[in-house]
Amino acid sequence: MVSMRLHDTATGQIRPFEVPRRVGMYVCGITPYDAAHVGHAVTFLTYDLLRRRLEDLGHDVTMVRNVTDVDDSILPRASELGVHYADLATDEMRRFREQMEALNIRPPSEEPFATQHIDDIVDLIKHLSDAGYTYELEGSIYFDVVKAPSFGQLSGYGIKLQRGFFQVRGGDPDRIGKRNPLDFVVWQPSADGEPSWDTRIGRGRPGWHIECSAMSMAFLGATIDLHGGGTDLIFPHHE
Repeated sequence: MVSMRLHDTATGQIRPFEVPRRVGMYVCGITPYDAAHVGHAVTFLTYDLLRRRLEDLGHDVTMVRNVTDVDDSILPRASELGVHYADLATDEMRRFREQMEALNIRPPSEEPFATQHIDDIVDLIKHLSDAGYTYELEGSIYFDVVKAPSFGQLSGYGIKLQRGFFQVRGGDPDRIGKRNPLDFVVWQPSADGEPSWDTRIGRGRPGWHIECSAMSMAFLGATIDLHGGGTDLIFPHHE
């Protein structure tokens, strides 16, 4: 078995990675509400190079890179521009793919859109709820982070830093009624004009974090060999 040495975010160290014959790689993709930037290019170039190297060594790599096409950032942007959120996503994805091609970054093996996996997302939320990992608050469903003792270990951030990042990265730590400030929404009621789905857990739309969890499991199963993305996603998204 081939061994590589890769940086491990959880430990902050360069660690050996025993590469399996078939490698499942999940890289968090873009939210297509605006033009891609240099940070996106650096991230996707890095994982494209890693994928190419693994394939050069004879490994079969399945690289999944998602598209967050329903999110708390794309919806207000679409409203601001006076366009439908799906049209905005389509236009930005066309530009993004052109830019990636210009940089010779290959397309991923799979490129799932969150809106195409609502059933998978709902199934995962139902599974978590049945296992006691969620609770309801005024029509929203939250993940109870206390039920996941490892939450926070990936980043290694202290509570103050966690709360700060959580707030500026789409969280609502100050919402009254939550069990923990860091509990995150997995399903929420849709506001007027927002996309909404009728499901067995209610009518509404998914939260950001659960989207990637469901899409990664749909293509790679419960265990990912390599999980990557921008450093701004370390907390809370990758936790």
